[in-house]
Order: sequence, then structure tokens, then C-alpha cells
Amino acid sequence: MQSPDRRTADDPIPHPEESATGVKSARRTITLLEVFAAHRSWLSLAEMHEATGFPRSSLHGLLRTLHDAGWIEADEAGTRFRLGVRALICGTAYLDRDPALPYVIEMLERLREDTGFTVHYARLAGAEVVYLETRESHRSGHLISRVGRTLPAHATALGKALLAELADAELADLLPPRFEALTGATVTDRDTLYGELGVVRERGYATERGEGTAGVACAAAAVPYRIPATDAVSCSMPADHVSESEQHRIGAVLHTAAADLARQLRRAGIR
Repeated sequence: MQSPDRRTADDPIPHPEESATGVKSARRTITLLEVFAAHRSWLSLAEMHEATGFPRSSLHGLLRTLHDAGWIEADEAGTRFRLGVRALICGTAYLDRDPALPYVIEMLERLREDTGFTVHYARLAGAEVVYLETRESHRSGHLISRVGRTLPAHATALGKALLAELADAELADLLPPRFEALTGATVTDRDTLYGELGVVRERGYATERGEGTAGVACAAAAVPYRIPATDAVSCSMPADHVSESEQHRIGAVLHTAAADLARQLRRAGIR
């Protein structure tokens, strides 16, 4: 029997940079890209050092590599940086390769016509929801795509519809210790959120008014083609023009549409 301390010739020799959490330089690269993704403005070396805590010498090397590969771009002075076009290309490739999205787009088009409001499709990613498709209302004065944007799951109807798919023990592992308040209406108490999720499970859809964005009411339903569901569809409405009863009516419409879409996806063998 081989001693646990003795390696054979076939055993891989760990690189000094490797650890239980992976290759350090790769982890740092991912962290750096996520910092860029979280900021809309150009970032200086000092700002990136403050955000990551990485040594400036390491940051120089990472920035040079990412810049040469097109993942980030520099300003004219070469002292500030932001995400480059390669990030968009890879993000778009994720959407292009998702077999569910052609079915999703058809559903969103129908829902926009049926409700008259903006509709979204999103996926749970950790404790956030990431928007995969949006169809803006024809009456909207601003056509701004949310695709690729993220919001905390606890603050959105989309997120609540998906969090309701999980057991309390799973929620405890997933959700952060403290909930960020996006508006004055955001639910930041864990017990209150859990109580809302229980209601969502019973009726099949989630609602919120002004929790994610002030002045906006939303309803959402999970699309159960996976178990637990990872995707949900929502409708955004101006809160001052939509009553709570109308919001709930649309929630029921979304619940039916989400169930129909799930059946389509399962019949097509998409999981």
C-alpha cells in the first residue's frame, strides 16, 4: 500500500502557484475581471490595488497580459483601464450556445404583446440573478438592454421566484450574511424574506414593488425545466400605473407562460 506521503512517478507534481483553490494567477485574473465588471468608469492602478489588495508588481503583469489579449483596454495615457471587446465576445458566446434562448425569445415576444409591459428572462448565479434576455415595452421611452446585468436575488421578483425553489438549508448556504438594500423598500431581514418565499411556493409566482428599482413593480415566475429551476421570467411595470391586483393577475399569466415554456424545453430535450 502506498504511503500517503510518497508520490509515484505517475502522480502530478503540484506547481508552486497551485493551491486547494486553484492556480493563484488564474484566481487573480478572474478577480480582476470581476472588479472591472463591477465598475462603469475607468480604473487606475491605485484603484485596482485598493479593490483587490494585489501587489502592484503582480497587477502590472496581469494588466499587460489582459491588455495584449484584448480583455481590457487602456486610455490614451495608458494609466487607466476598463473591460475590452473580448469580454463582450465571450459573454455573447454564452448566450449564442444556450439552446433554451430561441424558445425564450418567442415567449418574451408574446408576453410583451399580451401585457404591454417590459419582460425579462434571467438565471440564478450564486446569490444574484443575471439577465439573459429583455424585451422592452413599445411604450417605453428608454430602450436599455439589461442583458448581462446582475441584481441581488433577494431584491427582485425574479430572484425570489428562484430562491423559492430552494430549501431553507440551501438558502442559508447561498445567501450573504447581510442583505444589500437597493431602495428603501428592499427586504433586508432574513425571516421576512423566508416568509415571502413560502408565499411564492404556494401561489407559483413572486411580486415586489420598488424593492429592486424605485417606482417599478414586478412579477416573476420560475421556469421549471430544471429541478430546482435556475431560470425565471418577469414583467416590469410602472408602480404608479399598476394596482396590486393587476400585478397579481400578470403574475398568474407569467406562471402559466413559464410552465408552458418548461414543457416545450423538456420535450426538446433541453435541460
